[in-house]
Amino acid sequence: MHTHSIWLGRMHQLTRKSAIVATLVALAAFLLLIIQQFTAEDPIGMYEMLRPQGRPLVLLMLWSLFAAVMLFSIYLSDRIGKIEIAPRGFFDILSLVASRLGMIGIVGIVLVMFYEVVVRYAFNAPTLWANELSWWIAAFVFLLAGLYAMQQRCHIRIYVLYAIMPRWLQKTADILNVVLIWGFSVCLIWGGYNEAQKKLMSMETLGTAWDPPIPATVKPAVLIIFVLVAIQSLSNLIADWNNSSEPLSPMDEIDEEEIKNIRATLKED
Repeated sequence: MHTHSIWLGRMHQLTRKSAIVATLVALAAFLLLIIQQFTAEDPIGMYEMLRPQGRPLVLLMLWSLFAAVMLFSIYLSDRIGKIEIAPRGFFDILSLVASRLGMIGIVGIVLVMFYEVVVRYAFNAPTLWANELSWWIAAFVFLLAGLYAMQQRCHIRIYVLYAIMPRWLQKTADILNVVLIWGFSVCLIWGGYNEAQKKLMSMETLGTAWDPPIPATVKPAVLIIFVLVAIQSLSNLIADWNNSSEPLSPMDEIDEEEIKNIRATLKED
């Protein structure tokens, strides 16, 4: 893990402290909501969490939790692992922030499912919302991971023909690749914009007991992420344009340097 600041500079520590403050505020509001479960005549549950209008304590917890997640994502994006490609522009930084947001989302899924397992099998009191919340988070994790994979150039590639091409022909193939990505993204947005707008404006819900607005949030997110993926692909093309091409062989599949970096990262953790 690189210990120096990648892009925040002097804002690194301020971002960290702000994230901690937001987390503490969210935890305090959460504890008050737990206390209300035993003291209030009409306690606030997970159903009310999705409908916070007129509930200032819920609004405080949700907004502070959102701020904490975003600030920690920004803070964590200021450090990169040894096997990560360093950012070389605004969109690279945006993709790194998205990747850290996805990593935090995975932690959230684990916590939600752990809670569900405990209450289901230890207290025989399964929830109505845990599975749907995990699906909701997982949908965004999947989308954010795609953007991160594009920035890191780690999508699965078959380069049998690409490896034997001269550099000018490789650049032509790279341009064609970006054109295809942009073409697919344009078609996706052209065909899905009206539906996504309709779902978002009507805040379409899942139609279950907890009834989260998964369609209203995931559908627009798909379009937004694909726009960012297309922009990131163009950014990669520009950044890699003058890179020299080296012959590739089956032995390149075994990256000894990457294995060493992974081992070093595990030892540090």
